[in-house]
Amino acid sequence: MPYADPLTEAELPAALREIPDWELDGTVIRRSTTTHDFAGAVALVDAVAAAAEAVNHHPDIHLTGYRRVSFELTTHAVKAVTRRDIDLAKQIDRLILGDR
Repeated sequence: MPYADPLTEAELPAALREIPDWELDGTVIRRSTTTHDFAGAVALVDAVAAAAEAVNHHPDIHLTGYRRVSFELTTHAVKAVTRRDIDLAKQIDRLILGDR
């Protein structure tokens, strides 16, 4: 399966088990986290932006309440969750864990 093909109904449950803190909402996966402070939130956003640029796959990022950051991933070209989304979600998880 090419990297940017939609995950099938059979593949999706196993892929989601790789990223247990993310939830599936239709064709989007999302996760939120709360950092210690505003500077931590901005640093996390910057780190995720750099990781996304490195793989040329960009999440929607929302910073609210000065320290709550949410991420949404989908592959717009196919309007579905792909392996690219799962892999970037795993990178984001590692960055979130590094923030704590």
